[in-house]
Amino acid sequence: MTKEEKQKIREKLDELKLEHADLNEAIHHMPTTIHTQMQISRLKKRKLLLKDEITQLENILMPDILA
Repeated sequence: MTKEEKQKIREKLDELKLEHADLNEAIHHMPTTIHTQMQISRLKKRKLLLKDEITQLENILMPDILA
C-alpha cells in the first residue's frame, strides 16, 4: 500500500470518526419521547454502521499480525 493510499484511508477514518462523534452527541442530547424514538433508532443504526466501517479501515491500516 502506498503512502498516498494510507493517507487517504486515514483521512476517511478521521471523517467517519467525526461523524460518529457527532451522532453520539446528537443522540445524547435528543429528548427521549415517543415521537423521537424512531429517529433515535435510525441514528443509532447509522452510528453502528459507521463503527463497522471505522473498524474495517483500521484493520486495513493495521492488519492482524496473527492472521
